[in-house]
Amino acid sequence: MSITVAACTQALMKETEKIFVGKKDKVELILMAIFSGGHVLLDDLPGSGKTTLIKTLSLALGCDFERIQFTPDLLPADITGMTIFDQKATDFRLVKGPVFTNILLADEINRAIPRTQAALLEAMEEKQVTIDGNTLGLPKPFFVMATQNPVEMESTFALPVAQMDRFFIRLSLEYPDLTEEMEILDTLGMGTDFSQVQAVASPEVLLGLRAELEAVHVSEALREYIVKLVHATRNHPDIKIGGSPRASRSLYQGAKSYAAMCGRSYAIPEDVQHIFTAILSHRVQLKNEARYGKKSVEDVLNQILTETSVEATNEELFHGK
Repeated sequence: MSITVAACTQALMKETEKIFVGKKDKVELILMAIFSGGHVLLDDLPGSGKTTLIKTLSLALGCDFERIQFTPDLLPADITGMTIFDQKATDFRLVKGPVFTNILLADEINRAIPRTQAALLEAMEEKQVTIDGNTLGLPKPFFVMATQNPVEMESTFALPVAQMDRFFIRLSLEYPDLTEEMEILDTLGMGTDFSQVQAVASPEVLLGLRAELEAVHVSEALREYIVKLVHATRNHPDIKIGGSPRASRSLYQGAKSYAAMCGRSYAIPEDVQHIFTAILSHRVQLKNEARYGKKSVEDVLNQILTETSVEATNEELFHGK
């Protein structure tokens, strides 16, 4: 019998907890993005466990994993690969870069120059790269898990808006609380033993779950609610740049994935509300007046959630479930 999205979620959470302590809600959101086929940006301070979490998840997912440490001297070819002349064979041959994997950890992505960051755009959106005029498809599935330090500004380059929009979600893990940090010392104080993490999925399993995800019902009323939320970000007086149509599509895909993770064959407004901030926070930009007034993107998005109602009956929301 094939595994369900809900069962796969529980198994992945169990394996992740062997290494990564706490933050279950954040891990769930990352899994939601993975099931949706989206990329993840972890925007947090050094030492908060970003790289540890991504490596643990890759092991539990049973997927190929590559890591790139982004630096100012990193070139696009260091990511995609290049064609070189083989003197022994007296011919040119392709040397594939680390992007040819299932999970690519782009560590400190904001340290690379914009030209190098742009090399990821085609891979993230089209799941392919172009090397010397030849277009090559990437392995399936393919996910970029990127990290960046939001505080340190020296030798960093802000990600362009187009690239930010291609990340499915942006999260901040934040520091652990006192109890969680005590547990970290008890279990990982002498080092991280990744060998205890077992693969409970595989690329084939993830691809096989697509049929269940596509079958999740999203009513017309709920689709209208999604669009109203995104349109509210475009018309809010404190927002300079609102969510794009890609944001609406991400909310739609994410709601289906989160519903399946909860064991349901239909999405509900609470699914959309649960993932709304993670999907929109990096896609909107506040006006200067709002920032000077100490408002945060999260504050404004929460206000939009509060003020935007679901104008539909339960029958309209769940019809056809």
